[in-house]
Amino acid sequence: MRRQRGYNPVMSNIHPILELRAAFTVKDFERSVKFYCDGLGIEPTAIWNNGDGHALVLDMGRATLELFDEAQAETIDSLEAGKRISGQIRFALQVPDLHAAMEKLLAHGATLVHAPVMTPWGDYNVRLQDPDGMQITLFQVNENSR
Repeated sequence: MRRQRGYNPVMSNIHPILELRAAFTVKDFERSVKFYCDGLGIEPTAIWNNGDGHALVLDMGRATLELFDEAQAETIDSLEAGKRISGQIRFALQVPDLHAAMEKLLAHGATLVHAPVMTPWGDYNVRLQDPDGMQITLFQVNENSR
């Protein structure tokens, strides 16, 4: 079994954080459901309807939290988008086929921010924006560069 970066099976049983959830408030709930569910091909794991409010939970796989200082954010944005463009938060989603995932999200309302690029560390990345303006990096890991 190939070990994933940052994953330690011995520590998984005693890790102080069991799950990372990013809660994203959207302007058009139905449009965002179609974008994320249909665009990424994910079924909701939970759906909540609380009076007038609606929510759903999507299992996005293993989660990590990346902390960047401003200089690193500038470097990443320059590589992926040509200039500093993302806000304080940007999603980065690893996908098995970058072009297929990109085309599917574009068909479901994503905006292409910058064409795919090969990063200095060997991943293939593309920068998109969701219908609410959230910056999303799709990346495909080049197993030969690991």
